[in-house]
Amino acid sequence: MSENGSARRGRPGYDQRGILDVAVAAFNQYGYDATSMGVLADRLGLSKSAIYHHFASKDEILERALDEALGALEGVLEQSSLTEPVEGAARGRAADRLDHVLRGAVHVLVDKLAYVTLLLRVRGNTEVERRALARRRAFDKKVTALVSEAQAEGSLRSDIDASVVSRLAFGMINSIVEWYRPGGREDAGRLADDVIAVVLDGLRMPASNRIEELLG
Repeated sequence: MSENGSARRGRPGYDQRGILDVAVAAFNQYGYDATSMGVLADRLGLSKSAIYHHFASKDEILERALDEALGALEGVLEQSSLTEPVEGAARGRAADRLDHVLRGAVHVLVDKLAYVTLLLRVRGNTEVERRALARRRAFDKKVTALVSEAQAEGSLRSDIDASVVSRLAFGMINSIVEWYRPGGREDAGRLADDVIAVVLDGLRMPASNRIEELLG
């Protein structure tokens, strides 16, 4: 057997991505702390050394998994600031950008369901988890600032604290991991429409009220 073949003995063709997907599923099923490299090796049908060929440690696997979810969410926020301006405005309305962020977050959750599920279970027990939590807090802070901006421009009612709006919105979005099943009646687009209808429609300032505020 070739050197390359002996190094891959017993492996059913897993690449780094495949190992990561299986590891995330195991972390979600057993809990990160309870999932040893031995458990991962058994689940993959690999030797532990074969896993170490791709990842230096279990912490590195976790860090890559959490970065997958966080990077996608952060990308939605970044993209929202680059959306096409309306009628030559410098940037789109804050309410439109918030709509984009909430819809995008739903799509990320559906597309990376296992990874976001893992992210939401992080409690800060390791340095990797604490860094992930710091990134989550930074994301939440930016969303809250966007809500405040939408309130200041008169697009959303301002009698509810912006941080409460942000927490309630993402509380609803994050709860999707508990019941959503791929292949069900609603795809990500329809689910995003439903979230916007429930979260934002009750917060939108009626046009007549906006005019009164501007005149008053």
